[in-house]
Amino acid sequence: MKVHRRNLLAGLALGGAFAEFEAEAADESAMIHDSLYIPKAHLVDDRKFLHDFMSEFSFVDLITATPTLRITHIPCFIDRSKGEYGTVFGHISRNNPQSKTFNGEHPAVIVFRGPHGYISPSWYEKPAMSVPTWNFGVVHASGKLQPVDDKVKLRGLLAKLIDKNEDYSKSTYNFAKLPDSYVGGMLGGIIGFEMQIELLEGKFKLGHERSEADRVRVLEHLKTEKRERSLYDVTADFYKGHPAPPPKA
Repeated sequence: MKVHRRNLLAGLALGGAFAEFEAEAADESAMIHDSLYIPKAHLVDDRKFLHDFMSEFSFVDLITATPTLRITHIPCFIDRSKGEYGTVFGHISRNNPQSKTFNGEHPAVIVFRGPHGYISPSWYEKPAMSVPTWNFGVVHASGKLQPVDDKVKLRGLLAKLIDKNEDYSKSTYNFAKLPDSYVGGMLGGIIGFEMQIELLEGKFKLGHERSEADRVRVLEHLKTEKRERSLYDVTADFYKGHPAPPPKA
């Protein structure tokens, strides 16, 4: 079969352009982009304020999009001193497919979300000129996930996570005293991660751009407004419809 030189050169050029396009697409997929829309009035970039918020509301949504969209809900902690914006640490089940993104290549977003609630127009000084809204505060931390798989480092990660949340004034629990045989088996079922934050976004839609009179009225109503059920209420109601399993023989 006769191959024309012009067609061959055109094919090679097209192939090269396609390969370059694929490389650019791969580079684009690994970039860290803004993860949410933030109007100027709701933008908060005070790093200490954001870190304090992240430390307080540390049960997060870990979100990745490779090879498919995955969201895992986990507790975590932040090391403020590691990296420009800090580093987030946590762990998930080793059986969780999301662990495949712990290779330092794929972008991830960790969402820290605080209290939220409906704001009625009737609370404002001029309700006829207002509409209902929903107030909330969130921080999005973006970066790439690195595995923490070494048993010593993973045990240290767990110890810090427990120490952050355990109320030792009401507890005699001591993770450090658990036998290695037990802890070793537990560590085999999880994989840790660390994510150095490359982008830190704070969105606080709390009506702070409104007049002083409106701010006072919002606070007065929020103080007495019916809130969501507590974890106790949700758990107690759930237990009613889901009896405990019978004791093992």
